[in-house]
Amino acid sequence: MISRTSYADLPRPLVTELAEAGLDPVEVYTMVAGAFDEDLPKGGRDVTSSAMPPMGHAEGDIAAREPGVVAGLAVAELVFRYALGSEVEVTDRLPDGSRVSAGDVVMRVRGPVADVLTAERTALNFASHLSGVATATSHWVEALAGTRARVLDTRKTLPTYRALQKYAVRCGGGLNHRFSLSDQAMVKDNHVVAAGGVVPAYELVRAANPTLRVEVEVTGLDQLRELLEAGCTEILLDNMDTPTMAEAVRITDGRATLEASGGLTLDRAREVAETGVDLISVGALTHSVKVFDLGLDLR
Repeated sequence: MISRTSYADLPRPLVTELAEAGLDPVEVYTMVAGAFDEDLPKGGRDVTSSAMPPMGHAEGDIAAREPGVVAGLAVAELVFRYALGSEVEVTDRLPDGSRVSAGDVVMRVRGPVADVLTAERTALNFASHLSGVATATSHWVEALAGTRARVLDTRKTLPTYRALQKYAVRCGGGLNHRFSLSDQAMVKDNHVVAAGGVVPAYELVRAANPTLRVEVEVTGLDQLRELLEAGCTEILLDNMDTPTMAEAVRITDGRATLEASGGLTLDRAREVAETGVDLISVGALTHSVKVFDLGLDLR
């Protein structure tokens, strides 16, 4: 039977580490507890592991089975702390953001065998998904190396997972775009239609939110020119081909930050960056990420 350790009884260094990483430890704890409620509803038990003969304690290695960048290992530790309480030892955990090769041990866990097996999948689900986000981001960072462009995430995140996914993007070397609809204004094509034009839409949002950053999406160079004339300093170039983006950079001449977006692929990353844009936003970092292959093997 797992311990379901209370938040107050978690090791303080682990709580501090999560907070210093920009995560809310209470929210992460709540997510972990919810994950166990999925696996063990209404106080249920792991009917497979509990059927095994007494197995005592054992140590297990969590290792990478492919090269990449790891993230979410502190969350994985919280999983084991929640499930096993004071009976678990977690050692040799690599810092999130570490680059690893296939076969590298990223964390070791020691505790009662049945409980380790019960918690295994939940810990791997968090760490494998977040390491997948970090690894995908790192590929974009590598592709943009030597240019001025930086890769950004978007709001295309799994519901309730946004803070964790955006944290993983940072672990991979990327930047975060806005976290919510409240911390930065983004004027998109439907707003432009509703307002009757790109400049009216910008001016309405700017007037309503004088202390916030306002970014405006454009689909053509005429809209770009209008916005620059109106004093907009953050502009998103939506679904433009490479020559048009290069011309947008020339027209802007440093008067605004330019973000490229819309169906961009890693194959085009370098080509787009070399137009001179400042930022490249990639929804696929979070909405279509390939899970990173981590596994736990008992010793």
